[in-house]
Amino acid sequence: MEDVLVINFTEDSDAYEALTTLKELDQQGQVGLIGAAVVMRHEDGTIALKDEVGDIGYEGTATGGIVGLIIGILGGPIGILLGGATGLLIGSLFDLDDLDDTDSVLSDVSRAVRVGHASVVAEVDEQAPEVVDTAMQRLDGKVVRRQLADVEAEIAVAEEAQRAAKAEARKQLHEERREEAKEKIEAKVAELKSKLHLDRPVRADRSERTASSQS
Repeated sequence: MEDVLVINFTEDSDAYEALTTLKELDQQGQVGLIGAAVVMRHEDGTIALKDEVGDIGYEGTATGGIVGLIIGILGGPIGILLGGATGLLIGSLFDLDDLDDTDSVLSDVSRAVRVGHASVVAEVDEQAPEVVDTAMQRLDGKVVRRQLADVEAEIAVAEEAQRAAKAEARKQLHEERREEAKEKIEAKVAELKSKLHLDRPVRADRSERTASSQS
């Protein structure tokens, strides 16, 4: 089964050793390691990539596994560029760190990447989760495991919602521009009417002209 793992540690140095351990397990055929990285979250929410194994597809590249995409999503409130082209504004759809959000797998993953500590984010193909769990316990590592299919499904739904939100925002912007243009046009017409009224010679009332001619 393909899973996404986030592993955090008491000592940051253990995260780097864990990366080496995952690579060894892959070489031994006990785990299929698709991609993994050591990351560290800063106080401002951004995530620094410290080390990696495999092509994780980070920084908007279209290759590699989903690890780079997850790092980008977790790295800030406005998400990552999918394939270097599509803006995925995850932060505008739900709060990744919302403690009350028990339905979001991305929220679970996000909470596992703690501020100021090194963590490992990995995509693995596991026959038995005990293999990784046992290896990480030796390093005092705590494993958060979510199925890859669930993570991908949530990302896809989030992107779809973001596209809909973007389309609605464009529609509202166009309507506001049309309304603004309409107001400007009406103001200009009113101004012209006012000028026209002021510049026109005042015509005497017909009855006054008639009385004047008779006298």
